[in-house]
Amino acid sequence: MHIPESLQELADSEAVRFLKRPKTVGRIFAGVFSLIVFSSLLTDGYQNKTDSSQLQCVLNSNHVACSFAVGAGLLAFLSCLAFLALDAHDSRIASTRFKTAFQLLDFILAVVWVGIWFLGFCFLANQWQHSPPKQFLLGSSSAKAAITFAFFSVLIWIFQAYLALQDLRNDAPVPYKRSLDEGGLVLTTLSPPSASSPINTPTAGPNSMSYASSALSPYLTTPKVPRLAMMPDN
Repeated sequence: MHIPESLQELADSEAVRFLKRPKTVGRIFAGVFSLIVFSSLLTDGYQNKTDSSQLQCVLNSNHVACSFAVGAGLLAFLSCLAFLALDAHDSRIASTRFKTAFQLLDFILAVVWVGIWFLGFCFLANQWQHSPPKQFLLGSSSAKAAITFAFFSVLIWIFQAYLALQDLRNDAPVPYKRSLDEGGLVLTTLSPPSASSPINTPTAGPNSMSYASSALSPYLTTPKVPRLAMMPDN
């Protein structure tokens, strides 16, 4: 393992450059927001009422709301970790088809997560609005944190979808062109030569065809027809 000797060498290292990428920063923030959503409701989201010992969800006693937030947050967190691992090995992917499929999957999942977190934010905020005040002694801060970071997750996944779309546009395959890594030849369309092209311009010089034809002209004469002579009668 190489240990950098200076701060400049550390800043120019591959790991630091990977962490500086906008997509990496966006995935880290998305993972942190998801972690806050599901961990806050998983730890303090279930409380008992003052007159009962049974645990209830702090969001209007709706177990579906807490289960949705915990499940969505956990899946989004695992998704961020998986895509971070794939991004770290992005430079080692030689197949252009696999890279394009990966970028398309990244864009589709980002759009899906935008819709999930938007619906989740509206659902959680609605349940919290209908929750009776001071129904639970604890858990109100956890509910507010889950709702707040669910809204932030909508914004960060919109940013992720934008970056994935930019990657798809920048790395779109060029028609009639193969990369040399795939063992193919670069195929380009050849335009017909124009009138000013040097291919159609006759060259004038001692080796040209005009000179050769003029030099051989004295020897390329038509043969003369033999004349018939009249012989006298004896």
